[in-house]
Amino acid sequence: MLRIFFTLAILGASSIAEAHEEKPIGAAVSELPIFDAHIHYKEPAWPHYSEQDVIALMDKSGVAMGLVSSTPDEGTIRLWKYAPKRIVPELRPYHGEVSSSNWTKSENIFGYLEKRLNQYPHEGIGEFHIHNLDKRDEDLFRNIIATAKERDIYLHVHSGSEPIRWLYELDPDVKIIWAHAGLGEPASEVYTLMSDFPELLADTSLREFEILKIGDGIDPEWEKIVFDFQDRLMVGSDTWVNGRWDVYGSIMDSNRLWLSYFPREVAEKIAYKNAERVFSREISMELIGQK
Repeated sequence: MLRIFFTLAILGASSIAEAHEEKPIGAAVSELPIFDAHIHYKEPAWPHYSEQDVIALMDKSGVAMGLVSSTPDEGTIRLWKYAPKRIVPELRPYHGEVSSSNWTKSENIFGYLEKRLNQYPHEGIGEFHIHNLDKRDEDLFRNIIATAKERDIYLHVHSGSEPIRWLYELDPDVKIIWAHAGLGEPASEVYTLMSDFPELLADTSLREFEILKIGDGIDPEWEKIVFDFQDRLMVGSDTWVNGRWDVYGSIMDSNRLWLSYFPREVAEKIAYKNAERVFSREISMELIGQK
């Protein structure tokens, strides 16, 4: 199916190429290593997908490295211990009865985060959700931001645009990866927010089929986002349920497909070079098959 998609991509990419006077990478996108900036290895996956299975899926899809957070954090640490060359761990707050809906109100959640950050080499805090912004959580978020800044790590935030603006109000120097590029927000708002905050990064997980219109090329609003913010985007899979692991290869094929419409320089940045800069790694196809 991917070959059919690439045929469509090559046929439909001419408008992008003409507009920017650069040839799209096309089918050569299959040669690029991918950094998957949104992986979860949650407890329900453990009996069905071993650590070896997960790395094998990454290998098969040309995913050289990934940013992993899990519920509970044990999943992330298991993957990282199994394949430390391939996994960039980040700390999700969720564990036990602590979930996306109650984590900011949970007793001693900051103590939990501090303990895990001291135990393991997490390079981010998140992915965490801010479903409904409650400014009474300001003290908690100020502490989280201070800890992240002290460690020089990112917050990986699943929210609309309002909470992102609020976090920057608390500290304009906070480092943020916007999960799913604000899933649910229209492309116009994604563009506005990323324009307003020049350091904001975003992963595009779950946005593949908004960016890509099969047979019609790339959505014009997303085309502008990709070109204008090409240094600040990364792709992702979001394996939040086992069904996402079941189709992991297809998810990554979809990401390669929309990247195929763009010039090589743009595709390389979003596929892996931005992650190289952000996480101070060397990412190449040579990592495939390694642990």
